[in-house]
Amino acid sequence: MPRILILHASLGSGHVTAANALRDAFTLRGITDVTVADVFDFGNALYREAVTKTYGRLSENAPLLWKRVYESSDQKSVEQAVSANRLRVTFQRPFVRSLVKLVKEVQPDVIIGTHFIPVEILTAERDAGAFTCPIYCVITDYMSHSNWVSPGVDGYFVAADITRDALFVFGLDPHIVHVTGIPIDPAIGLPKSKAEMRAKYNLPAECPVTALLGGALNPEQVRRNVERILGGESDGALVVIAGRNEALEPALEGLSSGPHVSLHTYGMVQPLDDLITASDLVITKAGGLIVSEVLARGRPMVIVEPIPGQEEWNADYVSLMGAGVQLRISAMLPPTIATLLGDPARLAGMQQAATAAGRPRAALDIVDSVLAALRRPI
Repeated sequence: MPRILILHASLGSGHVTAANALRDAFTLRGITDVTVADVFDFGNALYREAVTKTYGRLSENAPLLWKRVYESSDQKSVEQAVSANRLRVTFQRPFVRSLVKLVKEVQPDVIIGTHFIPVEILTAERDAGAFTCPIYCVITDYMSHSNWVSPGVDGYFVAADITRDALFVFGLDPHIVHVTGIPIDPAIGLPKSKAEMRAKYNLPAECPVTALLGGALNPEQVRRNVERILGGESDGALVVIAGRNEALEPALEGLSSGPHVSLHTYGMVQPLDDLITASDLVITKAGGLIVSEVLARGRPMVIVEPIPGQEEWNADYVSLMGAGVQLRISAMLPPTIATLLGDPARLAGMQQAATAAGRPRAALDIVDSVLAALRRPI
């Protein structure tokens, strides 16, 4: 049985979710010797703190500054990208020395990274002779920043044709770039009944249901928008899922169903896919994983205030595919929902577009490709 090492970085939840989805897909293929690890667990604590805190503070509290950092670091040529990334590896290497120790302990037959940090570090170490196994990179957004370009990677798994084409600008061999989709929980690829999910959560069977995924949204803005949505004049249901947003449920206290729109609130829901399946429309931020999960269920999206950089690119992809709309101003949310739900033909077209763009088998397709390569004679 092959040994698999999957590495992520705890910069947002998406990279972790993708790594776990790949582990589950390997299990479905009968491969159980799989190690999933966070690159930051094998480095200096100060390095971890600096990287994770800087990302969180900039992306959440200074989005315009984050946009400048993100876009200015996106190199425009292969020479610039390789030079910048090698310089970053030189800086990072002293802080993550025990990562190579992990590789030697696990002795994997293949390494897969769902973030560029472990990929770029380990390709450099492999080039230096530390080990020999193949290294694959899974890009977890719909556009590829130059940070993902690492010479020596054996294969890239990307979200869509547009992601692949962006990598070609950097001169990558077309044979090593595979369009699979972003790996999500393989269970999302299984049939699930909208009617059964509505019954499970006591949601109305016939009228439109809108799911608001509030885990990354501003609680005060959510309350203002929920108040306006509940005052709508057409029958419907609004489901608000707070997720990890501990401040959201208290912010909604005192709100109750309106004359036509019923309110249903939840904290952490597992699996979230239940309520996505039950809905007709999903309001969300634009992380690569949640976008992929919603598309996999064929649900159109309203993306609210995407974080500059990768979230804006993900939102652009959803809009390009006709599977949703993005709003830069949160106050536009109530009239947008009313307009979409009041136009069944338009909503149906968006649902078809979402279904066409979704890739529920992405994790299994990646695993099958990796296993096929391992079986291929050298």
